[in-house]
Amino acid sequence: MNRLKFLVLAVTSFALTTQSLESYGQASKSGIQKTKTDRSIKMPVPVRPAEQKDMLAYAAPKIPVVRVGFIGLGMRGPGAVGRWTKIPNTKIVALADLRPERVEAAQVILDTNKVARAAGYSGSEDAWKKLCERDDIDLVYIATDWKHHVPMALYAMQKGKHVAIEVPAAMNMKDIWALINTSEKTRKHCMMLENCVYDFFELTTLNMAQKGLFGEVIHGEGAYIHDLSPFWKEYWNNWRLDYNKDYRGDIYPTHGIGPVCQALNIHRGDKMNFLVSVDTKSFNGREHWKNEKGSYPDQFKNGDHTVTLIGTEKGKSIEIQHNVMTPRPYSRMYQLTGTKGFANKYPSEGYALEGDQLSADVAPDHEKLNAHSYVTKEVKEALMKKYKHPIHQELEETAKKVGGHGGMDFIMDYRLAYCLQNGLPLDMDVYDLAEWCCLAELSAISLDNGSAPVQIPDFTRGGWNKIQGYKHAWVK
Repeated sequence: MNRLKFLVLAVTSFALTTQSLESYGQASKSGIQKTKTDRSIKMPVPVRPAEQKDMLAYAAPKIPVVRVGFIGLGMRGPGAVGRWTKIPNTKIVALADLRPERVEAAQVILDTNKVARAAGYSGSEDAWKKLCERDDIDLVYIATDWKHHVPMALYAMQKGKHVAIEVPAAMNMKDIWALINTSEKTRKHCMMLENCVYDFFELTTLNMAQKGLFGEVIHGEGAYIHDLSPFWKEYWNNWRLDYNKDYRGDIYPTHGIGPVCQALNIHRGDKMNFLVSVDTKSFNGREHWKNEKGSYPDQFKNGDHTVTLIGTEKGKSIEIQHNVMTPRPYSRMYQLTGTKGFANKYPSEGYALEGDQLSADVAPDHEKLNAHSYVTKEVKEALMKKYKHPIHQELEETAKKVGGHGGMDFIMDYRLAYCLQNGLPLDMDVYDLAEWCCLAELSAISLDNGSAPVQIPDFTRGGWNKIQGYKHAWVK
């Protein structure tokens, strides 16, 4: 009987498989490929309220002197305070942190830079609200732990302030939509402080891509690979390791995905449609927890390494990786693959280009080159000089003196202030924030459902093709 049952099951299985393959073949011939979407997990897109309109290319009225208040003066806040003392036509009005000693330390930074001390708020969980309620602040700059980003940003916008939020700005879809709706309703900018898009290789490479040097960019890769084992204790109350213990997925995607999305014109002619994620188990994560806490946790949700693949409306692809647990060299990867060339930042910077993409002033013997290997060091340096982005032409020398991750932090802050001062659209809008942050929850949904495809919402609600090509706004 067992053998008979086995034969019956085998024949039935073969028949069903054959029928399924035949059906798929017929569907493919007719142009209908249901298997591509049947498994995908759909994410809702709430209807935009009638009184709201999108923030695409939105330019607020000019603010000749940008008055700023800082919330969060732990790891990132003090550096930002110092940088803003170097930006013309700005004024630091207020400082807020739960710990009074952190506010005082920031005041000393103002003293050192010969800037008047600011109003200070500290000592309670809600002290920051008083900063947001002031009528002499234009911009609230939020550099707290991740969990406090959204409530602070929402409150600040409701009180009539533009907001800039450290990365990641939001960790779940509910919070992302709340930021979008509040920005649209209040007509206040909501920008994420993604500094890596201003790094020198990334911005130069973006300029090359926009000038067509790589042909059409069809694939991009990015990552945040950074062994944080020496730094866990620096996070107030262990909040970052706690977050990795309690949440799964790519919870820190923005450094990797931001520059790639700009090169692929996401919501400026293309959009991300779906993602699929895979991860490892927690090997080192549990060990890090034991080292910090003295015993193993009941569970440690985040895997040591997470990989997310993304497909776009125009048939392009993105790969993003996250790993803060293993002893790998620091890398944000940053790779662009085009129809006529390639760019790579980590572990070593380089370009590979077809010979006819290289002008004689860059490579006199360019007809001898091909894309099977990187261009020479001399050609690479000539390319980066020729295609240096206008932002770097203006700011590179000052940025390297002021500092902040080699200068890119200063450029980020300067550009934010510049756009507000001149009534220009910001370099990064609230939809960039949403698209780059959504990987945190959507990758977890994919992982929790056997690496199923998850649809990525159109956060612009139909406006993704309204603007053609990524642009930095200028006065001229």
